[in-house]
Amino acid sequence: MDFELTDTQKDVAKLATAIFERHARGADADVWAELAKAGLLGTAVAEDAGGAGQGLLEHVSLLVAAGGAAARVPIHAVTTTAMALDRFGAPAERARLAAVLGGEAILVPAMEEPDGGDPWRPVARLREGHVDGVKTCVPAAERAAGFLVTTSGGLCLVDARAPGVTVEAQTATTGGLHGLVTFRGAPARPLGDVGAQTWFLERAAIGLCAMQLGIAEAVLRKTAAYTTGRVQFDRPIATFQAVAQRAADAYIDVETMRVTLWEAAWRLSEELPASREVAIAKAFAAEAGQRVVYAAQHLHGGIGFDLEYGLARYYPLSKWLELQLGGGSFHLARLGASLAG
Repeated sequence: MDFELTDTQKDVAKLATAIFERHARGADADVWAELAKAGLLGTAVAEDAGGAGQGLLEHVSLLVAAGGAAARVPIHAVTTTAMALDRFGAPAERARLAAVLGGEAILVPAMEEPDGGDPWRPVARLREGHVDGVKTCVPAAERAAGFLVTTSGGLCLVDARAPGVTVEAQTATTGGLHGLVTFRGAPARPLGDVGAQTWFLERAAIGLCAMQLGIAEAVLRKTAAYTTGRVQFDRPIATFQAVAQRAADAYIDVETMRVTLWEAAWRLSEELPASREVAIAKAFAAEAGQRVVYAAQHLHGGIGFDLEYGLARYYPLSKWLELQLGGGSFHLARLGASLAG
């Protein structure tokens, strides 16, 4: 299998990276406006819905770049929700994508269960056009115009200002603003059954893997530059055996993350069964991703915690990505159950 990126995928990543670098210290609103202007919020949305008409692999390239920049904007949440609305939404729902892709409104997924519940087996109930349940860690919940909610019966769309919707602010360890969202008989528009929901969750999981890969690549580059330039005992510390071995292990982890991510993403892009591949990719993204950022912090020593240097902002984001939609042990258990039949 050839994992070489196409010119289009490279162009998407290059454009996104340039935007993130220009606004590295700027306001999030400026980043969001430029992403929208560049058409990147609709990378994988059909042209007749206002998107770029590209595919999942281009979407993955975008999110790898977002991870590499430790982007503070809810790009994964919004772009993944947009893909689902494009795929399963009726004309009324797809019409809402114009405002989303233009950066004027955001729709985000409500898919994490409180108290450590299984997000792949949601307990929120959708009955007769109304939804009841609670979702935690909903990205940008207080700014969202609507929520794509996972329920025991499938996907539904709920307006954020609808009666029966309550949002309580949450601050993540990344510093990002999330929300605990409670639905009490809130009016909802069904989008798809459990099969559609699995389609969405698998692509959401792969998006998280993509951002985790971007983080791992970025911190490995920083570590290589630092250890080759940092001199002790008249030698770059990269030449010390313990340092070199740890960096080599991190390199192997990054390449493993890359292969498992792109295999799963390719299968999804071809509409092939990919539940096992998604579980494998998410397990490696969670566990290997954490090993890489931890090694980077260790090999940098004290400067790794200097906020001005920039490395420290990757660790909390990586930890958040690790736990979203289940961590490594969770997906290894899912994989084991599937292998056991």
